[in-house]
Amino acid sequence: MRKVAVIGVGHSKFGKRDDVSIQELAWESIKEAFEDAGVTQKDVNTVILGSTAYRGVELYPGPIVAEYSGLTGKVPMRVEAMCATGLAAALTAYSLVASGLAEIAMAVGVDKMTEVDTSTSLAVGGRGGNYQWEYHFYGTTFPTYYALYATRHMAVFGTTEEQMALVSVKAHKYGASNPKAHFQKPVTVEEVLKSRVISWPIKLLDACPISDGSATAIFASEEKVRELKIDSPVWISGVGFANDYAYVARRGEWLGFKATTLAAQDAYKMADITPNSIEVATVHDAFTIAEIMGYEDLGFVEKGKGGKFIEEGQSEKGGKVGVNLFGGLKSKGHPLGATGLSMIYEITKQLREEAGSLQQPLKRYTGLVHNVGGTGHYAYVMVLRR
Repeated sequence: MRKVAVIGVGHSKFGKRDDVSIQELAWESIKEAFEDAGVTQKDVNTVILGSTAYRGVELYPGPIVAEYSGLTGKVPMRVEAMCATGLAAALTAYSLVASGLAEIAMAVGVDKMTEVDTSTSLAVGGRGGNYQWEYHFYGTTFPTYYALYATRHMAVFGTTEEQMALVSVKAHKYGASNPKAHFQKPVTVEEVLKSRVISWPIKLLDACPISDGSATAIFASEEKVRELKIDSPVWISGVGFANDYAYVARRGEWLGFKATTLAAQDAYKMADITPNSIEVATVHDAFTIAEIMGYEDLGFVEKGKGGKFIEEGQSEKGGKVGVNLFGGLKSKGHPLGATGLSMIYEITKQLREEAGSLQQPLKRYTGLVHNVGGTGHYAYVMVLRR
């Protein structure tokens, strides 16, 4: 396999984007990525589009995004992996370059989730597990799935609602400094704890918003990086991916996501590093308990110590691993198709030391992207280095 680098990234404003169509929203990040990489449509061999079942008006966005962006003939597929759709698109584009099928490939993630009402969105998400035995009979939704994991983690390890609230507080603090974030207002622990209960212990401010947005990453072979004289390529040094049972009752202890652990192990092995090498990361935080479990599943801290990790400030800017320093899904937003690519955007900016006030101090220039689909149904992990 060939070495592959990220040579350009782009990111739209996340939020409720009634001002644009889905193709216009996609173009916002595509245009920025072209400008960042210094390439144009003619340089790109293939484009992979990530978009999910949550789309409202436009059910088949591939052709119209391609046409609007001047990429007709180069978008052969749309990929989907629930909440991990963005990184699934990135992995597909990366693989095309690594295998030699493309010299330059682009991954674009876009969703306009607010075109679907909240009840429909919850119903679609609830079908992400075992439809017959979970959603159909018990009415499971993403909040209730994560609540099951949260209550078990609390019972076994003593994780507290206050520790979960600290994840939200951290996310909103950094989101307030990110002009592209959906939410840009800090919150307090007390506000999180007093927010409306969705599915105990998950409260409104423990949950990410329903967002619109797009993000793009351009991948190139080592030969193209040299040819284009790219100043700051960010290399993909490790990838991992896995899935788990659809029926969560078959998974055993609900203390973390096996898919994340497996994906991380493969990514670390390919990159020839340990978790201690990671300095900055995006950890999938659709709900606050997810970030705490993510610390553990990714090996940043031993199992059961995730609550202490956030409590001690180890995931803050300047901590052991700076996590979600652009606001995470919780504050930045979670347009499913775009999220994984938004994470690549963030880590690329960090490794190039272009994160401004949100910059994590770096010594090894090694970062990680972690994107979960559903409730641990899929997991993707990428290790990036400069």
